[in-house]
Amino acid sequence: MRKPPREHKISIMLNESEMRILDRFCEKYGVKNRSRVVRESLMRAILKKLDNDQPTLFD
Repeated sequence: MRKPPREHKISIMLNESEMRILDRFCEKYGVKNRSRVVRESLMRAILKKLDNDQPTLFD
């Protein structure tokens, strides 16, 4: 199955300590594609927040 092409681009800015953390993580876990890590982490956080915001039967 083909994945849809990524046509939209966003840019983010990190401070020194955030960049060191990202670099350390990528080095420790052998990450070759930082974009993928950032994209997947972002989407995971967003989906979790949306899921938690859904009303439930007992709210």
